[in-house]
Amino acid sequence: MVKNKVISVTSEEENRGSIEFQVFNFTNKIRRLTSHLEFHRKDYLSQRGLRKILGKRQRLLAYLSNKKRVSYKELMTQLDIRESKTRSFFHLKNN
Repeated sequence: MVKNKVISVTSEEENRGSIEFQVFNFTNKIRRLTSHLEFHRKDYLSQRGLRKILGKRQRLLAYLSNKKRVSYKELMTQLDIRESKTRSFFHLKNN
């Protein structure tokens, strides 16, 4: 996985309000902040912002996983995101 890779999505391809587009957008922000924090390790406000964005993306992915499982799997492979350990536990428990 390339950490500094930023994914580009045009607004014609995706609806900006869709969950998939929001996850794309949060993933780009996460990758930019991660590369920023490699050089500025003591930037605590950016660390806090990164944690907030990670939480938002995690909640959106959990919702997408429950509602559209196929779309969730495609998005995870396309963005090269690992599935959350707690998410897979709840998925196994509920099925």
